[in-house]
Amino acid sequence: MNAATLLDRATELTYIGGQYGNQKPTPFISLVLKMLQLQPERDIILAYLEDPEFKYLRALAAMYIRLTWNAADVFKSLEPFMGDFRKLKVRGMGGWRLSHMDEFIDELLTKERVCDIALPRMMTRAMLEDAEELEPRESLLGSELESEGEDEEMEGGEEGG
Repeated sequence: MNAATLLDRATELTYIGGQYGNQKPTPFISLVLKMLQLQPERDIILAYLEDPEFKYLRALAAMYIRLTWNAADVFKSLEPFMGDFRKLKVRGMGGWRLSHMDEFIDELLTKERVCDIALPRMMTRAMLEDAEELEPRESLLGSELESEGEDEEMEGGEEGG
């Protein structure tokens, strides 16, 4: 298997997860482990991550990035996808559940275990900001919250006058 055949298999994924049943690995976790063996180039991983068509390919690339890249690069690469709200099917020891891409990315950035894999320890976002390795994060809701605040101020000002 190489990066091209890995891509073919990854586009066929229909769910994410670690283990199920009698500790059987899911195809998702098997492909993560295969990626760890192949160590694809950074550009290939970023292409997988940015592919808008295959959400499970994006999840696979995100998991690989979290396992192998340094903390600052993990945050810079994964945070833009916190706005991806597509549904993901998750298979685990307890059966099936529904999640979303933004939840999966958040788990990768904040949890110690994802898909039954213990993730490497990573500095928090706050620590990276203090070390000036990351710029302060701007919320995806920031502009909406600001415009709501302005609307409320205008309404309040009209009533008083």
